[in-house]
Amino acid sequence: MNQLSLNRREALIAAGMGAMSLGMPGMVMGTDERDASGTAVAAEKSCIFVLLCGGPSHVDTWDMKPEAPDTIRGPYKPIATTVPGMRINEMHTELSKYANDFTLINSMQHPGAINNHFDAMHNLLSGQSVKRVQQGVPDDQPYLGSFVAKHAPSTRNIVSNAWLIKCVGPAVFCAPNIGIGGYLGSAYAPVFVGSAQNHPAMEDFTPPQIYDLGDEKRLATRRTLLGSLESDILNREPVGEDWADLREKGYDAMTRPEGRDAFIMSQEPDSVRDRYGRHPLGQNLLLARRMVEAGVRFVTVNGWTGQAPHDTKGPPSSSWDMHGGNMGMGNAFGDGSYGMNFCLPRMDQAVAALLGDLKERGMLENTLVVVTGEFGRTPKILYQNPPGRQHWPKCFSSIVAGAGIAGGQVYGKTDRTGSYVSNNPVRPEEFSASIYHALDIPLNEPQNNSGLSRPITTGKPIMELFG
Repeated sequence: MNQLSLNRREALIAAGMGAMSLGMPGMVMGTDERDASGTAVAAEKSCIFVLLCGGPSHVDTWDMKPEAPDTIRGPYKPIATTVPGMRINEMHTELSKYANDFTLINSMQHPGAINNHFDAMHNLLSGQSVKRVQQGVPDDQPYLGSFVAKHAPSTRNIVSNAWLIKCVGPAVFCAPNIGIGGYLGSAYAPVFVGSAQNHPAMEDFTPPQIYDLGDEKRLATRRTLLGSLESDILNREPVGEDWADLREKGYDAMTRPEGRDAFIMSQEPDSVRDRYGRHPLGQNLLLARRMVEAGVRFVTVNGWTGQAPHDTKGPPSSSWDMHGGNMGMGNAFGDGSYGMNFCLPRMDQAVAALLGDLKERGMLENTLVVVTGEFGRTPKILYQNPPGRQHWPKCFSSIVAGAGIAGGQVYGKTDRTGSYVSNNPVRPEEFSASIYHALDIPLNEPQNNSGLSRPITTGKPIMELFG
């Protein structure tokens, strides 16, 4: 590094804006676009990815089998939706009203021999079915949000890729490359927001420090100092002009109020907060909507619904890992922290509110909503005391809406017991390609790393999902 470059780096740090170039997670900036009045325009496409960590039972939620034996179909009945032929769990009283706005995929699958959260989540989020390390290539594939941050970074926010509650409980639910950005590097990793002890359903919710400007007067003084240093650079080297532009974009993004204001939940009317639900999932989805409005391009939301007030056996891991008594999680069909009677109504309320709110605000056409677990659960109920279901990667269900998704349809299907995909299988490759297509992310541009040329995904988008 020459002396001029070193001075630039030191000057940026001195100005309090060094994170823009030092590889801090999520700190990437796109080209600022403004309308005729000079106001920055909203990002073209964004995504709210609701990850139901633990893997919900598809046969108890969106791919019910009412004609199957009671050892498979479970205790719940399906109800009609606004789409003829689409029937979902009876506790989805609100979500059923928005069936015309989403597509239900009932043929998700992991083709490989995989049966654990760690690998299933890695494959789902990386868009691949087999670990690349098995092919002699390091398994450092970036995840969906990292690729979006690289190809479509925010122009209005210092964060492009965010994750609301990294994981709650054991690290088994956190895939290996969640916090590192894979081979793209830490600049494209997500910024983690909140925890089980600090989330927006709590009155004392604390925003991430990344938006804390500290002493704003001191920051302005440093900006002036940096400007004088850059004037000297401009007189000596043409590239100094590009450096000045980068500094101005960084300063602009850091000082815009909307990034910080997104976390002031009290700005929302009580009626809106109540609509989403005053629980972790509901308020995190409301926060995700506010973050997208503030320019964040990809927001992953942990589908944790919170802890049942009467269930004090320990902190819940990720709500949807409903094994039942064999792992001490209580009745999968009960009202405990790992029970569908507790989790499903909260998920129904929150996801329906998100879809309705985005639609009413005119945001759904540019906001992709994805709701999925990393796999499904065994069709056959494990009848121990109390009952539950085990992991099942052979098939599971997902919901996609917005950003060009047609809505009002069911794509793919499983056999009569919900054991295997019988039509239109969707691997992580096709799923990720469809997400990138919806967000206008180029699929064919090679991703270079250490001399290697890799595709963003080997799958092709499922065009039947789009209108």
